[in-house]
Amino acid sequence: MDFAFSEEQTLLQNSVSKFLADHYDFEAFKKISRSEAGWSREVWAQLAELGLMAAPLPEEYGGLGGGPVETMIVMEEFGRALVVEPFASTVVVGGGFIQNGGSEAMKQEWLGKIAGGEAVIAFAFAEPKGRYNFADLATTAKKNGGGYVLNGMKAVVLGGPMADTLIVTARTAGGQREEKGVSVFLVDKNAKGVSARDYPTIDGLRASEISFENVEIPAGNLIGMADDGLALIERVTDAAIAAHASEAVGAMKVLLAATVEYTKTRKQFGVPIGKFQVLQHRMVDMFMNAEQSASVALMATLKLGEADVERKKAASAAKVQIGKAGRFVGQQAVQLHGGMGMTDELNVGHYFKRLTMLDTLYGNVDHHLKRYAALS
Repeated sequence: MDFAFSEEQTLLQNSVSKFLADHYDFEAFKKISRSEAGWSREVWAQLAELGLMAAPLPEEYGGLGGGPVETMIVMEEFGRALVVEPFASTVVVGGGFIQNGGSEAMKQEWLGKIAGGEAVIAFAFAEPKGRYNFADLATTAKKNGGGYVLNGMKAVVLGGPMADTLIVTARTAGGQREEKGVSVFLVDKNAKGVSARDYPTIDGLRASEISFENVEIPAGNLIGMADDGLALIERVTDAAIAAHASEAVGAMKVLLAATVEYTKTRKQFGVPIGKFQVLQHRMVDMFMNAEQSASVALMATLKLGEADVERKKAASAAKVQIGKAGRFVGQQAVQLHGGMGMTDELNVGHYFKRLTMLDTLYGNVDHHLKRYAALS
């Protein structure tokens, strides 16, 4: 089987890599992530001009007709640069929900906006007591005339501070943990009754705690089937898992390269520490973990179009491998850099923080081991 990129995919990779090298080095990351807004609207507009938001979306709705592989390419490069702009939540998650579950009118209205960088979307799914169960929902959406009334709270909504639109999961029927009765809605973040408390996360991103108090939602903002949204949520989040797996691979490759380079210059007993066999073994283990992660991220990406069980198993396998590998590579990078590996001025710790946060997104290693076992 040929895993080589097509000419168009190679051009996409090169253009993203060059743009980030020119505009998004480590100093730029620190400046942008520590700004009041926590992101750069200028960079967001430039990413849209490059066609990155349009790359994985259908041509008939303003996209470039790509798919998961194009997303994988973009996300790996973003992982290398620690990009904080909400590409995944807007394009992968927002675009995924609308493309796979939205009405024709919703696709016509929103996919073009996403492709053009006009929409910024955040996915509000986590709840304080929900752990990683998408069906464990205290947030409710009750029928009210021709629409719904939304009440509840969502925690750690990544990209929430910069979003203008939210995709919200809510219970429309059944008990709190029943798989049946889950629905998905498109919600205007500026709607009456929506309030948010914004804060920075440890890895340079921004998140929100968002409350909904009697928020009125038109019936046309329902994504997919009422009471039957869990399968759609799992399909879209599996695509997001594959995308973030590629982001983690990009971060691991930077950590490996930085560590190898450092051990060539740092001397102990008059020789570079990279000459010590025990440290060479550690770096070989880092390399193996990064390469295995790249392979499993590609597998998860290619399996997104398969039947549900195969797709879910591939996504969970990616989460398990990358969760373990990210921790190992990050720890070794910090340790091999010595005391400076702990400093805020060095990029190593920032990549390790991003890998740590990615491990918990959509379920940690233990959760996905159990999910994989249940599917086998």
